[in-house]
Amino acid sequence: MDVRIAVIGSGKIGSAIIKSIRQKYKEINLIATRRNEESIKSLRDLGVEVTKDNNYAVSKSDLIILSVKPHHFPTVLKQVDKSLWKNKIVVSIMAGVKLSTLSSLIKEAEVYRAMPNINAIVSKSSTAFAENNGQHKELVEEVFKSLGNVYWLPEEYLDIWTALVGSGPAFLSEIIDALILGAVACGMPREIAYGAILDVLEGTAEMLRSTSNHPIVLRDQVTTPAGTTIRGLMVLEAKGVKSALIETIEAAYKRAVEIGNEIDKNIRNLMYNG
Repeated sequence: MDVRIAVIGSGKIGSAIIKSIRQKYKEINLIATRRNEESIKSLRDLGVEVTKDNNYAVSKSDLIILSVKPHHFPTVLKQVDKSLWKNKIVVSIMAGVKLSTLSSLIKEAEVYRAMPNINAIVSKSSTAFAENNGQHKELVEEVFKSLGNVYWLPEEYLDIWTALVGSGPAFLSEIIDALILGAVACGMPREIAYGAILDVLEGTAEMLRSTSNHPIVLRDQVTTPAGTTIRGLMVLEAKGVKSALIETIEAAYKRAVEIGNEIDKNIRNLMYNG
């Protein structure tokens, strides 16, 4: 692939993106911006050029992935000469930051808004893009397919996606830990319970994908009269676990919207103050 890629802000998710791209495209030119010295070394070991200079990274690249925290975005804009964005392809994975906001600030670039997740580390991310008819759409999709599956959605779904998929690995990890602790409470060693529940999750996901059935169908297949599963389900129902999970996604979604509104306000102030 003949494209030079810069990842601005190579923290956990930025580094995961770099590793996935490097794994699939061995010869591609990659530049990462990062301040932590230990992380810089690990990225250099992958054959990635690493710098602390965002202006330099943008100047030397064709495709720029903005992977900074949203409240750091105005700082990046100040650090990079406005003329350098011209004719660049820019992909933002900043939670909540709207396409309209990005386009108003990086006016001469081809701008995309995306949301992957941390599973990019093992090339199993699910990345959503806000629908876009940009000239380089196929190139952008090809790059992000190195991370995992890619979906093009109406932008109004991106904040929901952030809550469900961006934050999803954290929520699932919390649930996994609770199930493991339940097994430990019954006397099973943690390491056995851990391996077992990961097998169960993987197998359940494969079952659901292969049948395309509603999850309730699989639940009912497992649940027998007066058996162990129904007793466990009764506890989940009594404790309001399903309701709590629904509220979890709603809360994360509302925060994604808040972040977008906050960054819009900060950027308007930045533009007003010059």
